[in-house]
Amino acid sequence: MTIVFRLRSLDQDCFEIRYAAGVLRKGGLVAFPTETVYGLGALVWDEKAVERVFQVKGRPSDNPLIVHVFSVEMVEKVAARIPEDAYKLMEKAWPGPLTIVLPRGKSVPRSVTAGLDTVAVRMPSHPVALSLIRETGDPVAAPSANPSGKPSPTSGRHVVRDLMGKIEVILDAGETLYGVESTVVNITTDPPTLLRPGAITVEDVERILGRKILVPEFAKGLGHAEKPLAPGMKYRHYAPEAKLILVEAPSYDQECLKSLADYVKTKALSKGNGKLCLLATLETLQYYLGSGFETFILGSRGNLFEIAKNLFTLLRKVDEEQCTIVVAEGFPDMGLGLTIMNRLRKAASEKILVNC
Repeated sequence: MTIVFRLRSLDQDCFEIRYAAGVLRKGGLVAFPTETVYGLGALVWDEKAVERVFQVKGRPSDNPLIVHVFSVEMVEKVAARIPEDAYKLMEKAWPGPLTIVLPRGKSVPRSVTAGLDTVAVRMPSHPVALSLIRETGDPVAAPSANPSGKPSPTSGRHVVRDLMGKIEVILDAGETLYGVESTVVNITTDPPTLLRPGAITVEDVERILGRKILVPEFAKGLGHAEKPLAPGMKYRHYAPEAKLILVEAPSYDQECLKSLADYVKTKALSKGNGKLCLLATLETLQYYLGSGFETFILGSRGNLFEIAKNLFTLLRKVDEEQCTIVVAEGFPDMGLGLTIMNRLRKAASEKILVNC
């Protein structure tokens, strides 16, 4: 049986948080909101509970989990030989949507880190997440609270649909702020390496560190890493049931956007039968009027935060609307555009580059 607590405010002595923390301490699983997406949590030291997280999600055992902490002192329980760069990031970017990969502390079970000598750690900023970890008294290992490979949950409603009856508690606090997962940076390399773009941009991380970081091709969603050090590096992720076709362009000025839209209208949506749908932006909506396929608006290209926030919700929406083929427009590989493209490339069954 799954208990769902709907939290719209937090009291200082919150029964729901105390109950959920007790479930974690007894070996149960709790889904909880963070500022990015909902997580599926287990007490980090409890190997049986961690194993259940993998089972519930259908997650490959070589895909490591992120350890969520309440304080820097908790970081020092799970990591060893913490570099100075890591403390800089903790000071400036925590609590917030940044995950730091550090040398693993000996006390962390290898099931959490997929057998690696590194551990991925972050301090979420959502008050429910922080309260839960603080009340539990120990770090919480948590991937996203959804079946492996599918769009991450950005509301309690999504978690209820995916995990009801499979875990002990769902803490439903409505919609998340960012709608995409945390940025993951490996601090054990020199220079530091981006493993997954997320809600904090590469440019923000570089400003904090005062130097450039390495951005490999797999972080752009182009190919994958054979040995994943963090979630999202190896396997196909975020995919709807519908076939997703991603249409990219060399640039996204008005001329290229017009060429992209012309391609979508004439060729991309003729690739199969069934219900044809489109993930478009406000800037291209005019080009699709009267085309006869269902259009979902991600937002404005001038507001990539809005597009990132809406992305997973709409990737779920196209399945709710029983779309068969979905075509999505591309974005520039910079700032939050890199994050959006990482998710779309990972989700896509087919990628097309149009000339303009």
